[in-house]
Formats: sequence, C-alpha cells, structure tokens
Amino acid sequence: MIRGFGSDNFSGVLPEVFKALEEVSYGHQPSYEEDIYTEKAIRDFKSVFGENCEVFFVYNGTGANVLSLSAYTQSYHAIICTETAHIYTDECGAIEKQTGCKLLPVPTFDGKLSIGLIENHMNGFGDQHHSQPKMISLTQCTELGTVYTPEELKEICDYAHAHGLFVHMDGARLANAVVSLGCDPKAITVGAGIDVLSFGGSKNGMMFGEAVLFFNPDLIKEIKYVRKQQMQLHSKSRFIAAQFSALLKDDLWLRAAAHANRMAQMLSGEALKIPGVSLTQEVQGNEVFAIIPREKIDILQKKCFFYTWDENASEVRWVCSFDTTESDIIEFVNILREEIC
Repeated sequence: MIRGFGSDNFSGVLPEVFKALEEVSYGHQPSYEEDIYTEKAIRDFKSVFGENCEVFFVYNGTGANVLSLSAYTQSYHAIICTETAHIYTDECGAIEKQTGCKLLPVPTFDGKLSIGLIENHMNGFGDQHHSQPKMISLTQCTELGTVYTPEELKEICDYAHAHGLFVHMDGARLANAVVSLGCDPKAITVGAGIDVLSFGGSKNGMMFGEAVLFFNPDLIKEIKYVRKQQMQLHSKSRFIAAQFSALLKDDLWLRAAAHANRMAQMLSGEALKIPGVSLTQEVQGNEVFAIIPREKIDILQKKCFFYTWDENASEVRWVCSFDTTESDIIEFVNILREEIC
C-alpha cells in the first residue's frame, strides 16, 4: 500500500520540530511552564498574534476545544456550531460532558456558518427552561475544507458580541487558511473579533500538542485552574513549547501548510481529469472532497487509504500533508485511473 490520504494526522514530524525536541531533551528545567522554553514560545506567539493574547499549552485538539469553550460558559449555556463541526461529530461528546453545555448544530452546504443560519438558534433568552446561547464555534479551515474570509468572520463576531455571545475558532488547520487567503494571521483571528483560538500543531508537523490563545484575557483570569482540572497541564511543558517555537520560526508553520495546500490543488486537478470523478467543495486548503464510483471505494482504500465522508453520496475525503509528495499524488492518481476507467 502506498502512502495514503487519510488525514494530516497520519503524517510524521517536521525535521525542525524533531530537532527542537531533541535539543530540549537534555538537562533539567523547572516544570509546569516555569521553564525558559515555554517562556520563549509564549513570546513567539505574541509576536504573531499581538501582546494582548494569553497562551495556554494543552495535549491535543479536543483538550484545546474543551478548554476554550469552558472559559466562557456555564453548564446551562448553549454553543452554536455547524453539524459537521469536529466538536459535534468527532469528539465523543467531550464538549457536552466537560462543559455541560448543549451543542446546537446547524446544517450547512459548505461547512460555514452565517448570521442567517445562526439566527435560527438565537431564541429562548431569559427563558429558564431553555439553554442560553453563549458561544459560536467556527472552524478554520472548515471540516469541508472551505475557508472563512476576514470579512465573513468579522460580520459573525460583530453580530455575536452585539448579542452578548463569544466566538471560538477551532484552528486545527488555521495555517492552511492563512496561506489560502494570503493574509496576516491576525486578520482572521483577533483582528476579526475572535475571542479564543484553538491553534493547531499536530496536523501541521508537530509530534503532539496544541495551544489555546485567549484574546480578551481579562475575562479568563482563572482559566489555569480549569486547565488543571481538565488534565491538560503538561508537567514537562517544554516539550510542547519547543515544538511551537520551531514551528513559528521563519514561518515554518505557513510554509508547511502552503506545501500541503499545493499538493491538494495538484491532487484535485489531476483527479478531475478522470471520468467519473467530481468535486463537492472548492479546494481551498489541504482537503479534497470528491465523488467517485461507489463500487470502487473499498478497492481503492485497500491500495491507498482514505476515508469515506458520506457513504450515501459516495463522497470521499483526501487530505494532503506537509510531507505529501508529487510522487504520492501521481501514484495515487494512476491507481484511480486504472480502477475507475
């Protein structure tokens, strides 16, 4: 079986990140974020997103999302998200269990929320029998590989804040969105009005670890206790921090994402040349969503693994990574052509 397109979580570790891990493996440092490497990584984040952000390191993406949403909610609150959102479909109910909040999923065609869609859940305020909407959770890039523009994000954030809601961004693939838009990272985060960001590392070349960035720190003064209770405080935090410093240095995080995006463009372009293959979403990041003949899916998955996205529609998902090569794509496309044509 050749290297597949199942997920960017399947990829290895960027050499620069691996080297950073090796360099901090020797000697002693204070634990629980009192070390020099954590201090540096926080400075690195502030240089990208502004001095007013507060940075908290966690183990994984689910932990990042749980911590982000816990900071602004009580158990009687509700969180509005898309029905394809990772917090709704792929976190085993972690958000609802850990926060106690009700998730309010919204059907979409392209994985993106809009004010019109959000308004469907903006009711029941002050009704003691009704979960109170308190947060909107957006994903960038979305779970369908699409990208919110700065203008779309600002419109949603302005609407949310005007109605007393906060906005969370699941940025597991934020780097891919920044590259796709060609914008400053602040333009689609703090500059657009996002309150809290789950910043992805694992999908973009780190071994493990994610970060949570709070852009209105005055409201989350006790969040460090919440993180500890949620078992997301790493004792040897330098091993997460050093990876982020390596990732942020010289825009490695954006260069890695740019390569993944280019590979997705190449894959989609070559696949579309094959009769019987069509796309369901515009390819804006590093994911390709395609319709292929239903009877060929199992055969192809045994030769080059990928996930079925919607079995009823015969829709599949192909994901490219920082280490996807042109040879990987050519070999896979040749297999597609042989099986489908």
